[in-house]
Amino acid sequence: MLGVTFGRPEEWPSQDLIGWSEEFSAALALEAYRCGVFPMPLGTGDEEMGWWSPMRRGILPVEGLHVTRSLRKNAKRYVTTVDSDPDAVLARCADPSRPHGWIDSRISTAYRELFDAGWVHTVEVWTDDGALVGGLYGVHVGAMFAGESMFHDPVRGRDASKVALIRLVTQLRDVGVWILDVQWLTEHLGSLGAYEIPRNDYLRKLAPAMAYPSLEWDNLGPVAGEDLLRAFDDGARAALQLRGERRA
Repeated sequence: MLGVTFGRPEEWPSQDLIGWSEEFSAALALEAYRCGVFPMPLGTGDEEMGWWSPMRRGILPVEGLHVTRSLRKNAKRYVTTVDSDPDAVLARCADPSRPHGWIDSRISTAYRELFDAGWVHTVEVWTDDGALVGGLYGVHVGAMFAGESMFHDPVRGRDASKVALIRLVTQLRDVGVWILDVQWLTEHLGSLGAYEIPRNDYLRKLAPAMAYPSLEWDNLGPVAGEDLLRAFDDGARAALQLRGERRA
């Protein structure tokens, strides 16, 4: 069942921005996801926090991530971890020199609190010599994971953010997540299999996902690229077999 803190969806305006407030906290941000809403500042220097529920929501199917041959080749260069360096991931995602940056100190502080409480998770992508070259973070509630931001080092981290998504998908399968919310569709995410659905369809999918327990993540340690690809492929085969059994 969806939360009602942000009102009834049928009363929301027919636009991505459904409201704004001066109030903002980690607890309010978490509740927003249960309502199909997420926070994002209205602009640089604005004190008011925007609350968003896109009319066209970006979804990346957990069992439909596109992994190309070139991505597989690059993935073998890296080692991935989960929840090992949230401060570095948040800082890199919030780098003010990034184009279209939106993560301010309020967001960074709130999501670090949510990490400490077990709601936010990070994925880190490392080179063999220990350099952090990619990563992502997001929020896990019930059977939904909301991807908030990702980054990669343009010099040393070719495809590193995509490799982070491969690791993320293997983790999400283990905890029963079936909605990977990417908020807005981009060309980059579309190349990986993401697509758009209307707001109302997203909310219908979200309601049963919120009734699902938020299972604890495990197997967080380092995984080499070849082992990661093997785990990803094994999970894809298992999902395909399960779909076949259901149809039979």
